[in-house]
Amino acid sequence: MVKLLWLVALACIAWRLYSGRWPWQAKTPRSALSFEAARARALLGIEAGASRREIVEAHRRRVALVHPDRGGSSEQVHEANAARDVLLAQLPAEV
Repeated sequence: MVKLLWLVALACIAWRLYSGRWPWQAKTPRSALSFEAARARALLGIEAGASRREIVEAHRRRVALVHPDRGGSSEQVHEANAARDVLLAQLPAEV
């Protein structure tokens, strides 16, 4: 049983390295992913095809604006973090 669990874990990691996504993310409809990505890009103020560096910089700017210490709220920071995570997850895996 333990060997089976190890094989499943290794298969999941291999899938992640090959496709850039976890196996359970592959079943998410592309239309839902593109809607989330469009919403995330609008929130961060970046265009489609942005690089990793552009996404991270836009996230830093957004968090600086909405941080609770500067009059924002923690919900807005969580939204910015989620937007960053969605966009970074859609980037192809770096080799």
